[in-house]
Amino acid sequence: MPRQSLDTLLETLNTEEHPGLVSLLSTVVDWLRPDSAETAEDVVARIHQLHRAQKSQDREGGKPAAPHLRDHVQTSLAEARHLSLYTEIGLFSRRGFVRELGQRFYDRINPRPLDPDNLRDVLSQVFHRPADPAWVAQVPDDAWILLLDALVDLDDTTGPALTRAREQVLYSLEMLALWVAAEELEPELLRLDPGITERNSPFVALERELSAYVRDYARWLEDPNQEPHNDEHARVLMQQCMDQVDRFHKRAVTHGSSMSLTHLLERLDQTLTRISDLLDILKRNDDTCRRCAAARLFREMVVQNARQRSLGALWQDNIKLVSRSITEQSGETGEHYITRDRREYLQMLGSGAGAGLIIAFMALIKIQLLQMGLSPGVETFWASLNYGLGFVLIHILHFTVATKQPAMTAARLSAAIEAGEKGAANQAQIARLLIQVGRSQFVAVLGNVSLALPVALLVGWASLTWLNQPIMNEQQAHYHLLELRPLAGLAVFHAAIAGVWLFVAGLIAGYFDNRSAYLQLGARLRDNPLLTRVTPMGLRHRIADYLDKNYGALMGNFLFGVLLGVTGFIGLLLGLPLDIRHVAFASANLGYTVSVEGMEGMTFWMYFLFVLVIGAVNLWVSFALAMYVALRSRGVRLGDLRQLMRAYGRELRKDPRALLLPPRHTSDDPPAKD
Repeated sequence: MPRQSLDTLLETLNTEEHPGLVSLLSTVVDWLRPDSAETAEDVVARIHQLHRAQKSQDREGGKPAAPHLRDHVQTSLAEARHLSLYTEIGLFSRRGFVRELGQRFYDRINPRPLDPDNLRDVLSQVFHRPADPAWVAQVPDDAWILLLDALVDLDDTTGPALTRAREQVLYSLEMLALWVAAEELEPELLRLDPGITERNSPFVALERELSAYVRDYARWLEDPNQEPHNDEHARVLMQQCMDQVDRFHKRAVTHGSSMSLTHLLERLDQTLTRISDLLDILKRNDDTCRRCAAARLFREMVVQNARQRSLGALWQDNIKLVSRSITEQSGETGEHYITRDRREYLQMLGSGAGAGLIIAFMALIKIQLLQMGLSPGVETFWASLNYGLGFVLIHILHFTVATKQPAMTAARLSAAIEAGEKGAANQAQIARLLIQVGRSQFVAVLGNVSLALPVALLVGWASLTWLNQPIMNEQQAHYHLLELRPLAGLAVFHAAIAGVWLFVAGLIAGYFDNRSAYLQLGARLRDNPLLTRVTPMGLRHRIADYLDKNYGALMGNFLFGVLLGVTGFIGLLLGLPLDIRHVAFASANLGYTVSVEGMEGMTFWMYFLFVLVIGAVNLWVSFALAMYVALRSRGVRLGDLRQLMRAYGRELRKDPRALLLPPRHTSDDPPAKD
């Protein structure tokens, strides 16, 4: 449909037979809305045209080009209800995820009737297209101020439209302050800080101050000679409230978080930000600041109103909350998976070698299980136990499984990434993190392979020499060699599956670490009635302390093993070629295969290279997923990938050996802490 000219638009708007505010504004927005070939600059140009047409007559002492447009808009705004516009849009619902999802789904199939006098519903009807939030966000504030000036006489500050707007903003401000004060009594916050009710709370103080501010502002509106109430003290109290919310976030790290707590803290942040925006709109004697604040809030309203009607947006927001509640736990058990100096580097090499020794025997057990002719279900059960208990043993002995760094440090990534300007992650910080994880990964793989492969060779040779029995027959040896081939044996695909499970193991560890802190697991076990009867106090306290610190890592390692064990069985049930390949087990299997068949030098090194390819895929799949979750959980983006690569190159040029070897003298910068 061709766009009508400005004269036609003005003629349409100048008629008196308009059904209401929605029809008027929809006509204007439909004329402004860009088509697929246009940009925000075209919208700005049309806003300027409409503004000139409306204001040129004013300057000449006559009426605007479309007087009925302004009359209708101002009359409608003088009677409209603004409250839900400021107290609902852009703020998390108090209904919770399940009820909110059900409500949105029901509204989708059976929409509720829209109230033409409610500005939130007006906004929904005027900006109703999916692409509207994108172009509205691109149009600058000064253009929206011009449009508002064309629709409403902004110079008439005592007119009914602007008077009603101020009254509704004041009422909304008071309601938001009451909500903030009431949140202090939430059990989740009292759990984090029981003493908050016994001292002067910034939340309650803010409510009192804003109540006085609203009362004095209303008096000033009635009598401009009254002494105005300054908002400076309210802003100081707001900063104290934000500081208190930050303290709640930090306490959640040690006391445990939950999705409801993360939801509550996010809602507090949003509410405090909205209060700040409304105070900007009410600023006296500063028309420019007031109008810019109104334009910013309008753009945010359009974007957030579209999101609050979307099922997908609700799902994304809650996935972010789940990620945040998991990564909120600092995961100190994963700290030793990153090396920053020579001592930590050598410790990682030794712990990797210890894990390689155990993995060689775990691989041997798996080979023996395959030879027993068990049913697929029974074989899967024992294989899962083999992997799960083996990984738990490795953790208990303080050894390290290669490629577990990115998975076990998923809960640490959010603390290691700093949010820079405009929400972009600090590129230099991420570059250092990549180098640290890459170096730690290299030495862990080196440690695993340095013992898993030779121990497997030695065990295979001993079995053949002393027992006169090979570890596996030739058919099995050929199968194990085939499964190492990146393409023919689907090793790359299977290594990627293992990488996904490594990532999931990191989330599991973060979840159970958080759960342990939330439930105060250590304190519960120390006073557990059953344990009190059957164990001495010293042993009970040692068990409680150990599980309190290692619960997440133990569960993550065990369930990681279970995931590895059941993958092949799931593939069998689905008729899909699903399996897993892990660098440490691949190196052990290579050792057992060589002990049976023997292998020429070049062939051996080719298969050894295949093992390293498997390790690289394990690492980067798990690391990419863990990085994605860490960034999304904090609302941070990586920014320009080229800038990141340049930052990575700069860090390498400073010290190229740091990619594989530890720094000579000083340790790398530690991860940023909240």
